[in-house]
Amino acid sequence: MWTQADHLTARRVASNAGALLLSLRAGLTYGAGSDPDALRAAGDRRSHELIVESLAEAHPDDAVLSEEAPSGPERLDAARVWIVDPLDGTREFGEADRSDWAVHVALVAEGTLVAGAVALPALGMTLATDRPPRAEGHAPERPRIVVSRTRPAQTATKLAEKLDGELVPMGSAGAKAMAVIRNEADVYVHDGGQYEWDSAAPVAVAAAAGLHVSRLDGSPLAYNQPDPWLPDLLICRPELVGSVRVALDD
Repeated sequence: MWTQADHLTARRVASNAGALLLSLRAGLTYGAGSDPDALRAAGDRRSHELIVESLAEAHPDDAVLSEEAPSGPERLDAARVWIVDPLDGTREFGEADRSDWAVHVALVAEGTLVAGAVALPALGMTLATDRPPRAEGHAPERPRIVVSRTRPAQTATKLAEKLDGELVPMGSAGAKAMAVIRNEADVYVHDGGQYEWDSAAPVAVAAAAGLHVSRLDGSPLAYNQPDPWLPDLLICRPELVGSVRVALDD
């Protein structure tokens, strides 16, 4: 029910949405009379429209679950469901000097997460499962634990204390997950709950890159569920799984 072309679709659609968002962002003059909130709203709406139209053109029979328009229960019977976040890190998108926002496009086929792409438009890159990136470097003695810049997860703070780790504040979930691949962080742990569109594409790309992905208790992450809410998430370097799990269970 899926082919290599689906990986390419995920990359293309995420990259095109990212390019649109960059053009919107460039059109806003920061300073007197600027309206970042209007930019954020336009970014969410127009990126969603582009993604939905692009997926409908490429795969008219597929269902779509988007942050901007959550679908009804009919998606649960669909063989293929695209899970997308048109603009992850909306707050950061509206700040001129920030690059930690993203576009997420993922495909679930017959209950399995099979393809994904995370565009980081302000960094000029898209990481995707068609050409899986490999996690760079090695875990340092003090693991870098990426956390929300506005709502740091309590679990992450405790984990940093137990592992003598360093907290790295960052915006979007996609930017955080890709930071582990890009050797800017070593662990991404989240216990405050997220929706499927927040993590589906980042998890697909992180897994393809060879990182560990799971719930905090080690159980697998499930997508296209009746309730799209996921309570927690762990993405980290494989060599840190043991110490992270011990610290989390302590």
